[in-house]
Amino acid sequence: MPKNAQRGFFDDFDDESRVEPSEIDLARAPLAERMRPRTLDECVGQEHLIGPGRLIDRLFEANEKLPSLILWGGPGTGKTTIARLLAKRSQATTRFTALSAVLSGVKELREAIAEAKKQNARGRRTILFIDEIHRFNKSQQDALLPAVEDGTVILIGATTENPSFEINAALLSRCRILVLNPLSDKDIEILIRRALADSDRGVAELRPILADEYVIALAKAAGGDARAALSALETAVPATRPDSQGDRRVAWETIVEALGHARYAYDRQGEDHYNLISALIKSIRNSNVDAGLYWLARLVEGGADPIFIARRLCILASEDIGMADPSAMLQADAAARIVDLIGPPEAIYPLSQATIYLALAPKSAGVKKAYFAAARDAADTAREPVPLHLRNAVTPLLKSVGYAQGYRYVHDDPAAAVEMECLPGKIHDHKYYQIKSDNDN
Repeated sequence: MPKNAQRGFFDDFDDESRVEPSEIDLARAPLAERMRPRTLDECVGQEHLIGPGRLIDRLFEANEKLPSLILWGGPGTGKTTIARLLAKRSQATTRFTALSAVLSGVKELREAIAEAKKQNARGRRTILFIDEIHRFNKSQQDALLPAVEDGTVILIGATTENPSFEINAALLSRCRILVLNPLSDKDIEILIRRALADSDRGVAELRPILADEYVIALAKAAGGDARAALSALETAVPATRPDSQGDRRVAWETIVEALGHARYAYDRQGEDHYNLISALIKSIRNSNVDAGLYWLARLVEGGADPIFIARRLCILASEDIGMADPSAMLQADAAARIVDLIGPPEAIYPLSQATIYLALAPKSAGVKKAYFAAARDAADTAREPVPLHLRNAVTPLLKSVGYAQGYRYVHDDPAAAVEMECLPGKIHDHKYYQIKSDNDN
């Protein structure tokens, strides 16, 4: 087994080598791991995949015909659970090997594939589970491709990032993509109540008491991430002192402290980073002040770099407002400078002020449209010479061949503004910037 492979109770299915979970393992494992569903019946959510006649049920029936899969979904949505349950179902003829893309490289991949080939010769197929497969670079994914293509391994990859962007097209074309949705608040609530009531795997032995409103609020705050909810519960319950009766009445403030930034589905290196900033910019462009402030708060409270946000506001001030309100650029520039000067947490004030100003400002794409119209002509006429009267006559020789001849200084000759042509002859009548466009929202 590769040194970074993760061995579990159903990794190898020979009777003499199978490892069953012990009480010590359960005691040391995090609550989210202890409460992981052991059967499909224990799973909650993902009704589009799990249930009688649904895709996962059909894959269970496939056994050796199980295709390679990419499980795409947010944290705590059940990717690893589904992979393990698929492997457990087919344990008679299939072995399960798990690698973490964070810890493993090409060497570990090749070792896993070499072992899979040996097992194939003995009539056993290998499910190779790769957690966070999006963290494998191109060469690592290329090393995996032949084994997937020839069936040496059945790949099950788990990713929180969009496979279209993070996984090679060749590998992606050989896998089936299963999209896992964020768990609903009700789903998370079920899992929280299970953990509260379970003495063996949960926290019931600590005698926690959570008001129903706190359970509901925690489920909502988890944002579809079961692991975030259970991790907060695991921290909050022991942190609460038992009363004289031995009960632990968990306060909401304790739960909030335990949640921390896990309340915010934000990863500055992940897709949510771009989705949230996109939502902010599009809300401001739509002149929706409230939505702009909401998405700003999601970014800031989630841990986004305030300078990054300020830079995007500066772009918007010119791209989407432009000459409809030239002061918008000054406001955005001032916000960026102040944010850089004072930093967090007070940076929220200039960012909020700029967001409000930009959202309320009149909108125009005139500057953007003008530039790209000019850019299209620039590409089409890139070889057109600069008119002689506009050229730089810095030497007597250049003057003698006509450079700058006929140029009219507009401050001494106001008529030159209209009469002197400044575009190449082929496009002399082209218009790019329309003043009226800056009066249109």
